[in-house]
Amino acid sequence: MKETRPMTMKDIAKEFGISVATVSRALKDSPRISIERRRAIQQYAKDHNFYPNLIGEALRHSKDMSSKMIGVIVPEFTHYYFSSILTGIEETAAARGYSIIAALSNEQYEKEVAACENFLRHKVCGVIVSQAKDTNDYTHFQKLLDAGISMVFYDRICTGVNASRVVVDDYMGAMNAVSYMIETGCKRIAFFGATMKLEISKNRYNGYKDALAKHGIEFDESIIAICDNREEAERMTPKMLQMDNPPDGFFAVNDDTAIGIVHSAKRAGFRIPDDVAVCGFTNGQRAVACDPMLTTVEQRGRKVGEEAANILIDQVEGIIPKDKVERRIVRTRLVVRETTKTMK
Repeated sequence: MKETRPMTMKDIAKEFGISVATVSRALKDSPRISIERRRAIQQYAKDHNFYPNLIGEALRHSKDMSSKMIGVIVPEFTHYYFSSILTGIEETAAARGYSIIAALSNEQYEKEVAACENFLRHKVCGVIVSQAKDTNDYTHFQKLLDAGISMVFYDRICTGVNASRVVVDDYMGAMNAVSYMIETGCKRIAFFGATMKLEISKNRYNGYKDALAKHGIEFDESIIAICDNREEAERMTPKMLQMDNPPDGFFAVNDDTAIGIVHSAKRAGFRIPDDVAVCGFTNGQRAVACDPMLTTVEQRGRKVGEEAANILIDQVEGIIPKDKVERRIVRTRLVVRETTKTMK
């Protein structure tokens, strides 16, 4: 893959047959330049992914033109897993002499695009991102790569862009957890997952299905639900528990959903784990605050953040070629607590 050289003001000046100073004034929207010319220059700069460097004048004359600033996009800050990943990124970056700019997409495509535009303007040296749930168009990610900006995906990877990624072993995490539930007595386990547009959802769903098949348990579509937050879990769990043949176990895509299941089942008079066993996926602080304490798959978010930051910085510094796609998997482990039965 041929590396694209970032555009400079000199390139724009050459295109329009004007001075660099005139380009600079036009990009700053100076009234000294006619509005028609300003718009033409600004549009040309935008079309070619050029933004004025806002990091500082010193970088303009630096031998190393790239900043030591890393952009990070987080889907949500309130989720323990994402906050632990951010901690891993920040600590690793700081130890290697880099700073981070964190942006919140709040699971919205438009905010994700705006964050990428902001990173371009600030001329970050690289971007670490977990895509929003409703992202279907990946042009904004490709634009960063085309501008020569290194990129690493974590957790929710983008299969439409050829970039490095760090994920946990979602498939084995789910398979081991559901297998444990079956081996401790569950015969009918419901699955509460996120949208199947996300690779992590597909992997956990496939791990769940393969665990059933491995133990000779028939798959039942009626106890599968798209449900990935506590509010939805508290709404949907009572309906499943009122079925003629209700589940005796629930495997949830994250801890918040699992805690919603536990709360709803207890409120409906079911004993946890004697009547209904529950397993989550994260192992955040809420897992031990839950009553009873939650059995869950530990994702090791800080380790994911460390790996993502090290890959990115290695690419920026030339230790790993920019066109080499790194794929790293962080192993999970099942943390057995009180919402599932114990092995006899």
